[in-house]
Amino acid sequence: MRMNVPAQPDADAAGLRPLSARSVVLSLLLGVHPPRLPVKDLVRLVEPFGVGGSTLRAALSRMVAAGDLRRGDAVYRLSDRLLARQRRQDEAVRPRTRAWDGDWEMVVITATGRGPAERADLRARLTTLRLAELREGVWLRPANLDRPLPGDLRQVALTYTARPDEPPRELAARLWPLADWAATARSLLTRATGADHPAVRLTAYAAAVRHLLTDPVLPAALLPPDWPGEDLRTAYADYRRELATTLGALEPEGEG
Repeated sequence: MRMNVPAQPDADAAGLRPLSARSVVLSLLLGVHPPRLPVKDLVRLVEPFGVGGSTLRAALSRMVAAGDLRRGDAVYRLSDRLLARQRRQDEAVRPRTRAWDGDWEMVVITATGRGPAERADLRARLTTLRLAELREGVWLRPANLDRPLPGDLRQVALTYTARPDEPPRELAARLWPLADWAATARSLLTRATGADHPAVRLTAYAAAVRHLLTDPVLPAALLPPDWPGEDLRTAYADYRRELATTLGALEPEGEG
């Protein structure tokens, strides 16, 4: 009898969370474009990860009820909320950057009287924008990302272009735990590329995507030597292409 949580050899030893049936489905859909799959293709795709058909269908029903997925004509699609997550994930894999001229983005929080939930939400949003907190209410990063700051930030903050007096490499090392990030990235890369079990590979690459979301994407001049960010991105991009090839092989039967 199949279990709800797939058997994943060596996953615990790697310090990675085993993936539930829900996590397997989301990892697959978040990694494909467009993010929709017929149920019969999902049944075949999840089988190598130890998820049986009945377990899959139960998980899909719960995900539709929870608003994670939409269902139509036996095809499951990501909800709008998870489409936004996929866009963030795509950006994490290939962030848009520009040449850095030494400027920094600075956001100074001016709103007062906000409750804990509002403050936590704003902190999470600024972190998603790859800003780091220098001190309470002051966030910054090198201005090397090819994206504007959201206009509605002006409702709660003032935004500036700045050139801190502190040497930029030292400031970056103070704002982000770069050595720890690099060590985790190298560990994930080793686990993902060295795994010989589909479930372990998927678990490692799912963790890799989560880790890439926290990459500060700094200019090369501010990074430690042998920064593994690009290697991890390339490995995950190769894995997504592998999944796309598998999906292509399923299409003839899926269309029948």
